[in-house]
Amino acid sequence: MAEASPTDRIDAALARIERAVQSRDRSAADLRQRHDALRERVGEAIAALDALGAKNG
Repeated sequence: MAEASPTDRIDAALARIERAVQSRDRSAADLRQRHDALRERVGEAIAALDALGAKNG
């Protein structure tokens, strides 16, 4: 079976994080802020990986 791509692994990790966030007993506003910040950082990381791939590929 083929190994998952980095993007697939990141998407899977985000899905696991989202499920964990939903099960926590913290305020919805706090969780939304943290989730949005994480999603932004992951998006930036993916863009950086894409740029490296374009530069080296």
